[in-house]
Amino acid sequence: MSIDRAVGLVLNKRDLRETSLIVDFYTKEFGKICGIVKGIRTDPKKFASNLELFSLNEIIFYRKTHSSFHLVSQADKLDNFTRIRQNIERTTIAGFMMEMVSSIMQLEDKNEEIFNLTLASLKELETNYSPEKIATIFKIKMLSLSGFKPHFDSCVSCLDKIMGQSKFSLSLGGLLCPHCMPKDPASRSIFRGTIATVLHIEKSSFNSSLSLGMNPQIKKELDLILNAFLNFHLGRELKSQKLINKLEVAVG
Repeated sequence: MSIDRAVGLVLNKRDLRETSLIVDFYTKEFGKICGIVKGIRTDPKKFASNLELFSLNEIIFYRKTHSSFHLVSQADKLDNFTRIRQNIERTTIAGFMMEMVSSIMQLEDKNEEIFNLTLASLKELETNYSPEKIATIFKIKMLSLSGFKPHFDSCVSCLDKIMGQSKFSLSLGGLLCPHCMPKDPASRSIFRGTIATVLHIEKSSFNSSLSLGMNPQIKKELDLILNAFLNFHLGRELKSQKLINKLEVAVG
């Protein structure tokens, strides 16, 4: 058992018996780790953080070699993203980001690019006028960086470049050219602008993607396809996505 230090975002937490917590962190150094924080519920002053969802913390933990649960001995809050917590829409989107990372990434599968993307998205979410746009960019880049992305740069079946009409297949996970469309009768039409937007965001930096103009019709189709893709391949709808949908209905 070794003692390690890491900087991580709180993905989720749940009670352990009467006094302790199990906390999942996504760390820069180790990827997703699962930590046991003993005694924090009865004596929170033992730690310099209350480990709120999507807060950034520096942790010291005893890393066990024969268990996926590690003992967290110290947690110091680095950023609580207070301005996000002052707005229900931003808070819900931040929660969605944490749930998406938690659902896609495997334990201790280090990916520093995903950590940097998630942290940059939270920082932008504090001040940006368009939290929905940040959420869409995050989904596209998160899927791309994790290797979980839908196939948009050629036909997912024959791998030929698509020059004209195409359809999107949920079951096959990408675009179909006219020749391969019969392979999935449930495939749906997709705007060429939607395909171009996905490819641009995948190849561009996060900051460059923020300056990209996004037609409302394309934005709507992007969200529809990305959410359906996630639901299909995860086998469920993320709880936080359901909350976002309810908020959109209430505001609309």
